[in-house]
Amino acid sequence: MKKLLSYLLLVSATAVFAQNGDLQAEYQAIESKVIDWRHDIHQHPELSNREFQTAEKIAAHLKSLGIEVQTGVAHTGVVGILKGDGQGKVIALRADIDALPVRERNDLPFKSEVTAEFLGEEVGVMHACGHDTHTAILMGVAEILSKHTDKINGTVKFIFQPAEEGPPPGEEGGALLMVKEGVLKNPDVDAIFGLHINSQTPVGTIQYKSGGAMAAAQEFTIQVKGKQSHGSQPWSGVDPILISAKIIDGLQTIISREAELTNEAAVITVGKIKSGVRFNIIPESAEMIGTIRTLDYGMKDLINRRMQEMVTGIARAYNGEATLTIRDATDITYNNPELVEQMLPTLRRVAGEQNVQNSKAVTGAEDFSYYQREVPGFFFRLGGMTPGNTESFPHHTPDFKIDDDGMLLGVKAMTELTLDYLGSGQ
Repeated sequence: MKKLLSYLLLVSATAVFAQNGDLQAEYQAIESKVIDWRHDIHQHPELSNREFQTAEKIAAHLKSLGIEVQTGVAHTGVVGILKGDGQGKVIALRADIDALPVRERNDLPFKSEVTAEFLGEEVGVMHACGHDTHTAILMGVAEILSKHTDKINGTVKFIFQPAEEGPPPGEEGGALLMVKEGVLKNPDVDAIFGLHINSQTPVGTIQYKSGGAMAAAQEFTIQVKGKQSHGSQPWSGVDPILISAKIIDGLQTIISREAELTNEAAVITVGKIKSGVRFNIIPESAEMIGTIRTLDYGMKDLINRRMQEMVTGIARAYNGEATLTIRDATDITYNNPELVEQMLPTLRRVAGEQNVQNSKAVTGAEDFSYYQREVPGFFFRLGGMTPGNTESFPHHTPDFKIDDDGMLLGVKAMTELTLDYLGSGQ
């Protein structure tokens, strides 16, 4: 059944791409290479800011294509610069290259057996989010485009980014550091494109959303100060656990009573609370940590402001004190509406109009957002689930799998977006 579905998809894709027949043979020829690269990277995963071997493979491949290569960007990032024969704009294509501290639990022949140290513990390492496919896809795009500089009016930057999952504690990394180090400059990027394969979206489909597509993720810490006393005499102290409970309850009213959820979704989650040492002691302090997810800048500002007011106000109402600290983890992954409208015809031509789906926003986060904060960007999801599959595993889990058949569409989409944006005339 899988082979039949793959064949039908291939026949459909071939028909869709008839107008660009001069590249069809190259697309088909590159597929096996892309799959082999993906298997190799999957079998040898590396954690954030430690992607040394992966970076070497990428750099060697780009150099073999005659592409100008920069290494050591944001620690282990690789940037390739390809100049077309004609003058024009600068486009950036991004792939993330890091893996996760997850021990793989499937039976793939290229299963990872790698272990590493993470936060002082030995952990398994696995490409449990599909970054191996993103890297292999962009390597394939680079190979095809390098052979067709006559079709490129402008410049292409290939950004292979480390630490999308977040740098280790105490280190900088990811898209934020790449931007800080000037990856969007010299030459200055006019637009950036990226994709994320999805294990629960069927092969052959592309999903997108204009505007806020993925959430801004913020991490918050609340320190509550009370007054310690004997558990039998609560009137002689100030209970920080009670205050914490009232704060948690209050924070949820920001979402349920103040956030305009018909506009965009929003989430406040307290993920950890720590206080006390003994059953008959009212402690002196409590600590809470959690996450905020927003898809609209106005809502983000409102929630941050109201959290600050509520945390301090509730603590004061119960004779205690509390401080709130909020740290940005990622910004809103915001797809520039004009760029989306401009490039949708390309995606529809590539995948077939019925296979390009306008989807809802998700409260997951992506540091691709930091590029989009600087230049217009378009980030979309690529199907990676075997069609008809009744069992698919979420990202960041030990059983996560991606169907190799999904990657060729990624190569075609990124290549055609590049050529169309730079006005190749195809």
